[in-house]
Amino acid sequence: MIFGCIVSIIAGFLGAIGVGGGSVLILYLTLFLAMPQIQAQGTNLLFFIPCSLVGLCFHIKHKFVDFRRALPLILFGILGVLLGFYLNRHFDEVLLRKTFGAFVLLIAATQIFSLFKNKNHEN
Repeated sequence: MIFGCIVSIIAGFLGAIGVGGGSVLILYLTLFLAMPQIQAQGTNLLFFIPCSLVGLCFHIKHKFVDFRRALPLILFGILGVLLGFYLNRHFDEVLLRKTFGAFVLLIAATQIFSLFKNKNHEN
């Protein structure tokens, strides 16, 4: 239980700074709690509703939200959610886990590449 609380704090923190705390939470739910991938994804979404609302309040208070640019992103994001949920239901559990894993690896590789790219520009 304590480990789950620590993971939740880390996931909330990462979500607040916009680096994908959901990936951490989904990995915890699937690897440590043996939750099916689709159930972990749904649990992750429920987890982030209150967390994102709290983070959003702070971002709005500090004027870190560009509402004019956010609105079209939100609308197309909703379309992406609908498409993703439709496709998600037709994925085999193993394929879904592999797709998620590949996505996490792609994000990690991109972050590592950009770190080295930025270091080379500093020199």
